[in-house]
Amino acid sequence: MEESNKTVMTYFIIKGISDVPALQLPIFLLVLLIYLIIVGGNMTIFLLISTDHHLHTPMYFFLANLSILDVCCSTITLHKPLITFITGDKAVSFVGCVMQMFFFLSFTCNEVLILTAMGYDRYVAVCNPLRYHVIMSHKVCCGLAGVCWVLGFLDIMPCALKISSISCYTSLEVNHFFCDLVPLMKLSCSDISALQLYVIIEGVFLSAFVPFSLTFISYVFIIRSILRIRSSKGRWKAFYTCSSHLTIIILLYGTLSYQYFRPVEYITLGSNKLSSLFNTTGVPILNPLIYSLKNKDVKSAFKRKFRKFSTVKNNT
Repeated sequence: MEESNKTVMTYFIIKGISDVPALQLPIFLLVLLIYLIIVGGNMTIFLLISTDHHLHTPMYFFLANLSILDVCCSTITLHKPLITFITGDKAVSFVGCVMQMFFFLSFTCNEVLILTAMGYDRYVAVCNPLRYHVIMSHKVCCGLAGVCWVLGFLDIMPCALKISSISCYTSLEVNHFFCDLVPLMKLSCSDISALQLYVIIEGVFLSAFVPFSLTFISYVFIIRSILRIRSSKGRWKAFYTCSSHLTIIILLYGTLSYQYFRPVEYITLGSNKLSSLFNTTGVPILNPLIYSLKNKDVKSAFKRKFRKFSTVKNNT
């Protein structure tokens, strides 16, 4: 590549979801609505779990962590399209771009690890119910969550440092609505073979394969235990307790596999942008819906809060 096509970056221009002028207002309103639903839904779940003692169990403890991560992921990615529409400024500093990528990937990695911890929690609940509260004590749950959060950030650090050391790019325009790993790699005119190798090793084997394997093993034992239950009602009840977690696992791993775990040269930015949209909006919206609509404990907690609110309102 000729030297004239190489640019040392101090900032990037984020192209956005669409560059069609007539679509800017509808996109802004849609993104704002989606973001408010994500924040409202997930914070409602978080506050409900925090304030209702009936939900002070390991599964809901991890679900509260998941809700916070969904809000963090959506905020770190969707704030730029919203701010761009209001201010008209599409620029983001190079450091700000790398930091946005780092936090988004870290929060996503944290989410995968928290879901793995939830898989272990479901394994203990189904396979060893008599010792469930002994094994999954509050101390153990806090330790597992803490390890997940720390590992999520440490895991992405080498990738962020490598991106920050890339010396030149072919363009300052990022064809995305936030600074993501794949668009930056495709813009690079430096040798990124070491970065690609790290993404494959770290992403496929550490961030995906190990957590997925642990979750898969948990569900092998769960299914084996469920099949040993004699009554069909008992089997259905045991499976139902895991169905919400399993649904989220399938959605998240499906989008992440399509989004990142392919060679960069085979990834089109249009398809990557669509998968990123689903990952940053669809999954965070579905999480509280799946866990609230399919979960009688959460629905009972909603009813208790509503009755309490109605009683207070009537007394005043």
